[in-house]
Amino acid sequence: MSTLVIVESPTKARTIRNYLPAGYRVEASMGHVRDLPQSASEIPAAVKGETWAQLGVNVDADFEPVYVVPKDKKKIVTQLKEALKDVDELILATDEDREGESISWHLYQLLKPKVPTKRMVFHEITQEAIKKALKDCRQIDEQLVRAQETRRILDRLVGYTLSPLLWKKIAWGLSAGRVQSVAVRLLVTRERQRRAFHEGTYWDLKASLSKEKTPFAAQLVTLAGTKIANGSDFDATTGQITAGRNVLLLNEDQAVALKERLTGKTWSVTEMEERPVTRKPSPPFTTSTLQQESNRKLRLSARDTMRVAQNLYEQGYITYMRTDSVHLSDQAIAAARSSVEKLYGQQYLSPQPRQYTTKSKGAQEAHEAIRPAGSTFRTPQETGLGGRELAVYDLIWKRTVACQMADSCQTQISVQLQVEDAGFRSSGKRIEFPGYLRAYVEGSDDPEAALEDQEVILPNLKVGDHPNCTDLEAVGHETQPPARYTEASLVKTLESEGIGRPSTYASIIGTIIDKGYAHLVSNALIPTFTAFAVTDLLEKHFPDIVDPSFTSKMEQTLDDIATGEAKWLPYLQKFYLGEKGLETLVKERESQIDATTARTVELENLDAKVRIGKYGPYIEVTNGEGVITASIPKDLTPADLDPKQVEVLLRQKITGPDQVGRHPETGEPIYVKIGAYGPYVQLGDKTDENPKPKQASLLKGVTPETVTLEMAVGLLALPRTLGVHPVTGGKIQASLGRFGPYVVHDQGKEGKDYRSLKAADNVLTISLERALELLSEPKKGRSSTNSKSKAALRELGPHPEDGETINIYDGPYGPYIKHGKTNVSIPEGQTVEDITLTEALNLLAAKASTAKSTRKTTKSTNSKSKSTGKSTAKSTTAAKKKVTEG
Repeated sequence: MSTLVIVESPTKARTIRNYLPAGYRVEASMGHVRDLPQSASEIPAAVKGETWAQLGVNVDADFEPVYVVPKDKKKIVTQLKEALKDVDELILATDEDREGESISWHLYQLLKPKVPTKRMVFHEITQEAIKKALKDCRQIDEQLVRAQETRRILDRLVGYTLSPLLWKKIAWGLSAGRVQSVAVRLLVTRERQRRAFHEGTYWDLKASLSKEKTPFAAQLVTLAGTKIANGSDFDATTGQITAGRNVLLLNEDQAVALKERLTGKTWSVTEMEERPVTRKPSPPFTTSTLQQESNRKLRLSARDTMRVAQNLYEQGYITYMRTDSVHLSDQAIAAARSSVEKLYGQQYLSPQPRQYTTKSKGAQEAHEAIRPAGSTFRTPQETGLGGRELAVYDLIWKRTVACQMADSCQTQISVQLQVEDAGFRSSGKRIEFPGYLRAYVEGSDDPEAALEDQEVILPNLKVGDHPNCTDLEAVGHETQPPARYTEASLVKTLESEGIGRPSTYASIIGTIIDKGYAHLVSNALIPTFTAFAVTDLLEKHFPDIVDPSFTSKMEQTLDDIATGEAKWLPYLQKFYLGEKGLETLVKERESQIDATTARTVELENLDAKVRIGKYGPYIEVTNGEGVITASIPKDLTPADLDPKQVEVLLRQKITGPDQVGRHPETGEPIYVKIGAYGPYVQLGDKTDENPKPKQASLLKGVTPETVTLEMAVGLLALPRTLGVHPVTGGKIQASLGRFGPYVVHDQGKEGKDYRSLKAADNVLTISLERALELLSEPKKGRSSTNSKSKAALRELGPHPEDGETINIYDGPYGPYIKHGKTNVSIPEGQTVEDITLTEALNLLAAKASTAKSTRKTTKSTNSKSKSTGKSTAKSTTAAKKKVTEG
């Protein structure tokens, strides 16, 4: 008997194949094989004329979805149908979640198998798990399929109904996904709070004390019995002490005077308190907590974390990585406890096995938390993994093992000290028994170092002691605005509010960044002017769509549909077609929304208007001469725009750019300008004879006000030749590029070898010797932008036509396939390991075909232009862009 097993990816197929008996053939569907139409070209001809065709959902016939096979999946479907002809049984072995159930259902609908068909699910890819799953096959769960389909339809209705409205009223290409819009509003709300924030200043004293040569610190907390003000006592909207707070606010003069009065006086310990504290380990990872911790510790984005975790799962290293459960199987608990006993000893084992329960709504306890796969856990060193995969596996292994370890026992120590009428406090912490902290400390990469950091040692003090004050310092403080969201804190907020599903957070955050709603700067998500404009419009006209509580209730209803507690059709009808349904609201509001108002961003403390234009945001002011506008640089966000910045941008537009001097050799003026991509220097004026004056961006950290003539001349002289390489004779230059300053070694036929400069290096003064030092170091990250001179992530094999090797490289926008001079990105949803040589050849051929078609069109257009003597206008009837749904 022969059996065809279908999974999602080639990597998963390769791993499972190792654990199946003879007679089993494993093929990959490459994810979903059917979906709603993504563009106008995919809409079937039979429904193109229908009013609902663009939605891909027949809202007039019980919301019947129109499913199509995308072009890039037709070949895969054909191959699967061929494979099905020669077998006696079909097993659909896609992932165990709703998305996986949906993929299996679509495969069944498309392939129409005439042989017995089973559904196989497993939580990990190990021999034991696969053997058990084969015995426990079931039928496709229609209820899970319906729940996933309802969610998909709902997301399509929101995305494809609201997004066209944003195109008309604000800017083309924007999207308004169901969960995405709430996430963007969270970012904007936090930024509004930051802009409205008023800084408060307060002073206190910090003392350095010692007893028996053991130093410790103490801080002023009271004066004459009155509490000293600290940051928590300030009102963020006024910068003043919150009304009703009985606190003493010290200024600098008062703090310095108090310091002088207390210097040399006797210190006494007036009170001592020791309090035992027990800390328990965190539960094992769910999807969202893994994303949060990976972002905090490893600085990986949610999208990168899920990509790495997917690889680890498919290779059999960890259990399924899309889960909202913290439950562990008996097998996992036994494996974790065995690891603890073996590596740390019996005393570090929790007295009883720990089992965790999930508090979040809709969690599926039948699933497990994310953990190392198997009945015994491989240590990170035993896996043979490297790079990001090792780092993420190490995180998962430590968290799982730690959850079965003993509690950490600590003693919190509080000491009250008095010097004249001033009260000081000193706090300490003593770790009596580290317990689980020996293996895993949340938010730290090095448990040993973190263990030391957590202990604050105080000398052996008792009431009546008189420690020696070695130093007393007056310290000023400024209150801080609320912190911006990081990916970790945004994921945490979305989950705690019950918004969306954890498995979708990575793609949602990716979309927010890709669509220009936020910039990721130093791990903080900073909303853009576009985010402000879209949020303003949705808040005013569609408040429910961006209301976290409304979206949370929607999620609960979708979960209830999965369990049969709610009916899917009445819910969709009310949400979309009801009296206050989305379709009705959009039709009503479209005529009421003024496009000029919608494109205007109102910012606190700013008189100028900010508008969203065709080419990006710009400032608009009215003076005696009429309306003046000035473009806002692309990397400038609402957070950075203040009256001073507005003045600089407008002054350049009204009076022209600032001149820093004249070039010492040519005599041409050198200007400092601010353009769409930030500040830069320009040599000479733009004229008919000189249509493209030489320009150079400023170095990081340099502002237009601090540019000197010498610096400007140096920047305009880039690239700067430093000399030749002593071995190859190749030219070595220093220059400034997209990712900052760098040095490059021209190796002739071997390509160019790049290295980024370090923080202490200056591109204008770096020497040949220093450049050679940098070039001798191993390449890191993006420092090499030439694929010839950097290592391939994977070698796929030779091209059948010319024999040249096809490789996969890591680029600025993710991994890509390269053959000769042709580059093509890896399709979304696929990993480096998924791509086969055949798929790469197909992608390269498609790219070449598109390029050839474009060249022919351009040639034809140019010929027509020449024959008529007129320029040909660009077509404005481009196919509708894909709308990303949240």
